[in-house]
Amino acid sequence: MTKKPGFETKCVHGAYKAESGQPQVLPIIQNTTYRYYNAHDVAELFDLDSANHMYTRLGSPTVDALEQKMALLEGGTAGMATSAGQAATLITILNICNAGDHVISATNIYGGTHNLFDVSLRNLGIEVDFIDQNISKEEIVKLAKPNTKALFGETLGNPALSVLDIEKFAAAAREMDVPLIVDNTLATPALCRPIEHGANIVIQSTTKYADGHGSCVGGCVVEGGNFDWAASGKFPGLTEPDESYHGIVFYDKFGPAAFCMRLKAVLVRDFGCTMAPMNAYLTHQGLQTLHLRMERHSENALALAKHLKDHPMVDWIVYPGLEGDQYYDLAQKYLPKGKSGVLSFGVKGGRQAGEKFLESLDLTSVVVHVGDIRTSVLHPASTTHRQLSEEAQLAAGISPSLIRVSVGLESIEDIIADFDQALEKTEK
Repeated sequence: MTKKPGFETKCVHGAYKAESGQPQVLPIIQNTTYRYYNAHDVAELFDLDSANHMYTRLGSPTVDALEQKMALLEGGTAGMATSAGQAATLITILNICNAGDHVISATNIYGGTHNLFDVSLRNLGIEVDFIDQNISKEEIVKLAKPNTKALFGETLGNPALSVLDIEKFAAAAREMDVPLIVDNTLATPALCRPIEHGANIVIQSTTKYADGHGSCVGGCVVEGGNFDWAASGKFPGLTEPDESYHGIVFYDKFGPAAFCMRLKAVLVRDFGCTMAPMNAYLTHQGLQTLHLRMERHSENALALAKHLKDHPMVDWIVYPGLEGDQYYDLAQKYLPKGKSGVLSFGVKGGRQAGEKFLESLDLTSVVVHVGDIRTSVLHPASTTHRQLSEEAQLAAGISPSLIRVSVGLESIEDIIADFDQALEKTEK
């Protein structure tokens, strides 16, 4: 086709096209090893001169197709799939940071990421400072140190539902000569493509909306191809010879795909956080309907948010699609096609009332998950963010009464009816 395909067409057809007589659906190559007939061909694999496969820990045809599709949807130059979203976050940081380095992160991020940054990375000697994402660009830049290597934030904070001002963060990152890394899990490229707003690296837990059906765990890193790794001299792993690959300089050899190539050739090689072919296949299947699902998730979430806003048993509600919400204007700018399917609210009566509400739900599931086709709820203060102190929870936008709702694809009338009956029981 001569016309540049739209996003919906990319979801359905992108990154895999069956040749004559081949499977119409991306096949699962459930295999560990690949056969060759001479030493020269294998040597090319170890010199990174061949795009063929040597061992599934370093990639497979099925995983490759998913990586290409994620890069296509996010508007990046390369992708790297991982065993989980946490693995994607970890190796992204470790690809550019060593012991003694420094990262600046927004506070309003997923509890697991906060714990990774605040505990595990510190144990590895990497310092992380958390900031209020609403401070000015100038205030962010002032926090930079000579050893600062990255700026991090989430398109939509989980579960605070804060909307990141990506362009402000990108401008700050440029002044600091570091990449802006954005977790796009809750928005997905169907609603926001951070690279178009200046982000350099986008990560995602594909376990959530990308898969969409609660069937498999995974993560993905997408490189924007828009950062000069050599300009500042801060990133020797990408700009100096790598002794484990015969002196290859990744940025010289792979250019706008250097970051992801080093992730695959070094980080995944050594840490083994590989996505399984079956999970890649299932995630690829999910992506084919991403555009439709995110549209309906957003519609249902807005309808439920409007209903709960006026409910006598609801103390407060946060959803960036509601007029008057703190992040409404930023959501209009960065999420014009929909504000995703997650909202947070508090039941009158505090934590005890909130627990009774959860116990009274029927259609809605209580699960440690988000981004499923099924509506679900969770109490983050006692679950996903319980490792944080109360002060840290409040700084991340987590109040004791907060209930996170992942609005699914059921009939909105049925979802509202279930919430109404549960709130009625809570009131008694």
